[in-house]
Amino acid sequence: MKLKTITASGDPYSIGFTLGQATAETVHTITVHTDEFVETERKWQGSAYLETMISASRQVFPEYIRELEGMSDGTGISFERAFLWNCRGDLVWGDDISPALAADLSEGCTTLIIPGTNDGPDIISHNEDGTADFHGSCTWVKVKPDNGPGFESFLYPGMIPGHTMGFNYAGIVQTINNIRVHDLKPGLPRHFICRAILDCTSMDDALALLERSDRASGFHHNLGSAKEGRLVSVEAPASDCLIKEVTGNASAHANHLISEKLKDKPQSITTSSTVRQLRADELLSENTLEEKGPTGILFDIKPGSEILRSPVDGGDDYGKTLATGVFEMTRESVSVSVHDGPENLNIYQYSHRL
Repeated sequence: MKLKTITASGDPYSIGFTLGQATAETVHTITVHTDEFVETERKWQGSAYLETMISASRQVFPEYIRELEGMSDGTGISFERAFLWNCRGDLVWGDDISPALAADLSEGCTTLIIPGTNDGPDIISHNEDGTADFHGSCTWVKVKPDNGPGFESFLYPGMIPGHTMGFNYAGIVQTINNIRVHDLKPGLPRHFICRAILDCTSMDDALALLERSDRASGFHHNLGSAKEGRLVSVEAPASDCLIKEVTGNASAHANHLISEKLKDKPQSITTSSTVRQLRADELLSENTLEEKGPTGILFDIKPGSEILRSPVDGGDDYGKTLATGVFEMTRESVSVSVHDGPENLNIYQYSHRL
């Protein structure tokens, strides 16, 4: 089974409309019926908090608002509903939410950043974990805008690209790990920040976006710049931004802040994130990377600390690895291979000359 691909081009509205049309059926049959979507709409539709976020986004990122307007029209849902779905992780939830919604908001994902050795490529490898309802319904998009370098990304139905894993034709690679830090505020949605990074042409441009003080919340960003030979790990909650250049040894990151500077910030840490972080660190220390490569770690299913996620794991966050991406970077190219577990390898492959 190959990963379905969508090609979009033109101005922001045209790009969004194409992506919306291509994913509309899934949005209407799956997305709008998820606990996360239903509860988000019930609690936040028409709120002043939401209006503040929309206003901030229109002022700073009018092109991405236009892209989302095109997506909402192509999908056949209102702009406010589309915006809500794209900023749900920026909203403040109380302790009275349902267990299903709590699990959805937690999200998974595990990433490895691997500096090249012996003239080998730099690598960023990523498990994209999400609700099992979306397995087989996500797509790979190839976007060629009128302005900007163009990019490719894994895409959930109803979402603007950027917050999963992808790269652009200027050689910038980005994968995302969710974090749940308790410092949310109305501001720029983190998904718009991710989307903006796909339009960057240098690492410094990307880092400048993550250092903005008007972000509503944040992610952990794994960034690579092929042309510059840079690998960077960025923990970027709304209230801070810790930038770490990755050289020498490989590093792993799951779904909570782990740096000495930020790890004590109030945050929600699932058991799954804890055990995946510990297991990935353990495998890196055991030279598994040298023996089996990045998928040897990301496909690991040791009982109780599964890195490759399945709904039967019984974990307390999103229960399914939807895809695994391996991005290899040299000064001349970026290559990507996407897998759907060890039994379904190379569902998408591409190498782009810079």
